[in-house]
Amino acid sequence: MAVKKKVARKKVAKKAAAAAPAVKAITQKQTKTQIIAALAENTGLSKKDVAGVMAALGGMIEGHMKKRGSGEFTIPDTGVKIRRVRKPARKARMGRNPATGEEMKIAAKPASTVVRVTALKALKDTIG
Repeated sequence: MAVKKKVARKKVAKKAAAAAPAVKAITQKQTKTQIIAALAENTGLSKKDVAGVMAALGGMIEGHMKKRGSGEFTIPDTGVKIRRVRKPARKARMGRNPATGEEMKIAAKPASTVVRVTALKALKDTIG
């Protein structure tokens, strides 16, 4: 008769799902100072530290958007992507004034570079 060995089972610690605190709706637009104060209160950091982090974040975004930068920056945990997009030149053309129906010439526009901010799935899910 074969003797069964007892297999030592590893005890798996149950991970307590860190329930994110319910986020309340903020009804009024906040100023930069109010945002920094709220972040300092929520994180336990000083206002000066939070202001430094915001300045560093702004600097990183600016570096990515510059001419030789990557042209794309995603802010972690916010659901926001910032991209640099090249718009091609547009030729002059004829169009119609919608109010009077009169034909008019629409001026040419040179090529330009614009900044696009896109909401990602994480942000879209919060409003849906």
